[in-house]
Amino acid sequence: MKNTGYSATQIMLHWTVAILIAFQFFLNDGISEAWRVIMNAEQPSEEAIGAANIHATMGLLILMLALWRIVLRLTFGALPQPQNEPRVLRQLSRATHVLLYALLLLVPLSGAAAWFGGIAAAGTAHNLFKLLLLLVVAVHIAGALVQHFIFRSDVLMRMLINRD
Repeated sequence: MKNTGYSATQIMLHWTVAILIAFQFFLNDGISEAWRVIMNAEQPSEEAIGAANIHATMGLLILMLALWRIVLRLTFGALPQPQNEPRVLRQLSRATHVLLYALLLLVPLSGAAAWFGGIAAAGTAHNLFKLLLLLVVAVHIAGALVQHFIFRSDVLMRMLINRD
């Protein structure tokens, strides 16, 4: 029988990473404050250090889950793209996924290099990669919604429901 959906593990990893990214984006004030203070050679508050440690831990968790996702994708592949959409949209989808996976590695790695290594340039790269990740995530979400509502494909549903 042909597989028409992603595995329960792939779906769980997708949504767990999505939730963790949202958490990281909306709750990053502690690490931002701690970073500013440390870069000014001052001592951050215990609260800022605690929040920064949570942010760093969640970032490393995202990195590990992203690596797991990449292994699964390389092992099992991705489901075929709908063939009834314009070629340029299929290419955009492929490019979006490549960028997503690259940024899921680059954002936490640059953050870790900044936080644990004290490398200011890595902190700058981390902020740039974070903004690019948010842009690519927005394109990814828009693409899923276009697939569902305009092209009426099963692309969105196969990441919601395990059908193997």
